[in-house]
Amino acid sequence: MEAWIDSLLHLLALPKYGLSSLFVVSFVSATLLPLGSEAAVFGLVSLNPELFWSAIGVATLGNTLGGALTWAMGLASHKVVDRYQHSKHHLRALDWLKRIGPKACLLSWLPLVGDPLCAVAGWLALPFWPCLAYMAIGKLARYVLMTAALVGVFGR
Repeated sequence: MEAWIDSLLHLLALPKYGLSSLFVVSFVSATLLPLGSEAAVFGLVSLNPELFWSAIGVATLGNTLGGALTWAMGLASHKVVDRYQHSKHHLRALDWLKRIGPKACLLSWLPLVGDPLCAVAGWLALPFWPCLAYMAIGKLARYVLMTAALVGVFGR
């Protein structure tokens, strides 16, 4: 078992396979699992400054596709959420999301609420492609701003 873990870690090691690792981390962090990808983006860019835009692009793609998976999980979760449909907070949040529509997915980059927001957008069956586009815009802006700020503060 230890040899398998060592070979997996070797496969995902930075910087040789940095962009593929970044994609996986960014994808997983956009699901409902508690994981952040900013440190991976910063680490890769710190080791390889020439990969700044490649890292931003790969992280945005992975995070957006992870958001799309979360949207799909939300779409498929009607039965689970139906138990809470009469909650005051639930109804207020759903009303807000219905009024805002796919543009609410611009907030998918926010910690704690962004990933569930994608799931609820799917549950409400908001249009997939506009939601995906807004997710991508929000996530791209986050990665550009966060990575540029971190490189500026902690860079060489």
